[in-house]
Amino acid sequence: MKKINTLGFCLFFLTFAFGQTPAEKQAKRIMLYGATAHIGNGELIENSLIVIEDGKIVTIENANNVRIDISNADYFDVIGKHIYPGFILPNSTLGLADIDAVRATRDFDEVGEFNPHIRSIIAYNTDSPVLPTIRTNGILLGQICPRGGVISGVSSVVEFDAWNYEDALYKENDGIHLNWPRNLQKYHSHDATLNSKNHLEDDLLELEAFFENSKSYFLVNTSKIDIRFQAMRGLFDGTKQLFIHANTTKEIKQAVLFSKRMGIKKMVLVGAKESWRLADFLAENEVPVILNRIHRLPMHKSDAIDIAFKTPKILLDAGVLFCLDYQGDMERMGSRNLPFTAGTTVAYGLTKEEALMSITLNTAKVLGIAENLGSLEAGKEATLFVSDGDALDMLTNRVSLAFIRGKKLDLSNHQTQLYQKYKEKHKRELNPHSN
Repeated sequence: MKKINTLGFCLFFLTFAFGQTPAEKQAKRIMLYGATAHIGNGELIENSLIVIEDGKIVTIENANNVRIDISNADYFDVIGKHIYPGFILPNSTLGLADIDAVRATRDFDEVGEFNPHIRSIIAYNTDSPVLPTIRTNGILLGQICPRGGVISGVSSVVEFDAWNYEDALYKENDGIHLNWPRNLQKYHSHDATLNSKNHLEDDLLELEAFFENSKSYFLVNTSKIDIRFQAMRGLFDGTKQLFIHANTTKEIKQAVLFSKRMGIKKMVLVGAKESWRLADFLAENEVPVILNRIHRLPMHKSDAIDIAFKTPKILLDAGVLFCLDYQGDMERMGSRNLPFTAGTTVAYGLTKEEALMSITLNTAKVLGIAENLGSLEAGKEATLFVSDGDALDMLTNRVSLAFIRGKKLDLSNHQTQLYQKYKEKHKRELNPHSN
C-alpha cells in the first residue's frame, strides 16, 4: 500500500513538471517604462527606461532624459514598480533531485571519493517542478553542483528556462568542488583525539598526493590517459576554479594555504561559516566567498546568536568579495527564499543595494560571468525581472514580469495553478448559478 501511495504521489507531483514550455526568442524590441531600476552595482535609477533588443540591454536611463517611440515595440508601463537583475543561485543541487524520499530522483552524489571528472550538468533536469517556483521570486540562473566524496565533481552555470541541459547551459564546467577533510571524531575509540588526528592527517596526505599527481600529469606529456587527472588540468591553467567547501577556522586556513601551495590559479571558498573570524586573512589572500545560508544558528554555543546574520557585513567591511547561497536542509525547495536571506542582511548593517549585490553582481563575479550578467547595464544580457515591491522583502515581492536574454518567461507554477483552481472553486460556491 505504501508503494502504491508513493508512486501515486510521484505521478501527481511530476505532472506539473511538463506543463511549461520554454520561452520563445525575443522577436520585437521591448521597452520597460517608469520603474525604479536597481542596477545591481549599488546604484539606482528612478523613473527608468530600459530598452531590450536581441536579448541585450541597449538603453537604461532616466526616462525624463530620452524621447520614447513605442512603435513596433512591446511596451510595458511599470510605473511604481521595481526592476532588478536576475538573481543568481550558486552552489545548488537544483534539478539534480526532485523528491528526497525517492532515490530514483536523486542524482547529485556519485560513488567514490575522487571524482573530478563527474559532470553534474549531465544529470540536470530542466523539467524539475521546483524550477518554476524559484523563477517567480526572481531567481533566473544558478550554479548546479555535485555533492559527496572528497572531490565531488564539476559544476556548471545554467539558465532556469530551457528544453534540456544543453539549452540550459550558460557556462559549462566552471569549476571543481572539493570538500575539505573534516576532523571527525571516532567516539567509540579508546583514544578519540589520537584516532581523529591520525584519520585527518591520512585524509590530507591522500588529498595532497592526488593533487601532486594531477599536477605532474598536467606538466608531463604522456600518451596514457587518466580521465580524473585530465579533468584536473583546468585548475592549473586557470580555465576552472577550485571551489573548496570548508567551514571552521582551521579548515578555512588549511584550504587557502593548500590552494596556494598547489599552484591553483583560481580558488573560491564555499560554506565559510566561520569566515567572520578570518575576514582580514581572506581579504589579504583575495579569496572570494560563497557564504552558506545565513538563516541558521551559530556553529558554537559561545558564538553570538546572530553571528550568521552579521557575517556579510563583517566580510564587506574587510573587503572580501562574497555572495550568498542556500545550501542545507530543504535546499532545493527552499531556494526560492534566497532573496529574503539577502534582505535579512539589511537589518544587520548592509544597505539594500549592497544586499542586492550579494545575489546579483557579486555572484556573477565569483562565478566568472559578470561580463554579461549580474547588473542592469547597456551591453549586458537582458536577464531581469519586474517586481511590484521590494524583491528582498517577502511581504512585498511579487514578480510580474521576467526575462532571460529578452525571452519573456511563463511565471506560473504548481502553487499558482492550485491558487487559481481553488479561487475558481470558491467563486462557484459563492455564485452557483453564474457561468
